[in-house]
Amino acid sequence: MTDRRFIIEMGMGNDLHGMDYQKAAARAIENAFRRSTLPMFETTGLSPDQMRVQVTIGVQEPGKLDTDALAALMPRGRASVRALKGGQNVTNPDTSDVIVIATAAVEAFLPDQTGARQQS
Repeated sequence: MTDRRFIIEMGMGNDLHGMDYQKAAARAIENAFRRSTLPMFETTGLSPDQMRVQVTIGVQEPGKLDTDALAALMPRGRASVRALKGGQNVTNPDTSDVIVIATAAVEAFLPDQTGARQQS
């Protein structure tokens, strides 16, 4: 049985002064999933354990991310995180502070339910 994507949410997070990629990435993930709710688990009898969550994070230095720690932020499902070069670093010319901006795409997948339920 194949998985079918049923939701995708995008988020953005930043760290204004510490140049902390992990903090910016965590904020981007939280920004994405805090705008979603999945009431189907309560109404369909499906288990959140059946849900696979794929998170893609874009930052300028993806090697600085702990993807396992970021996956642990997901409140439901079996999550995995991949880090790619993306996002932005913006330097304040007056102070040389670097603002780290991370982007996140959070996708949720369930096993294909085609034919699993009959409409009455």
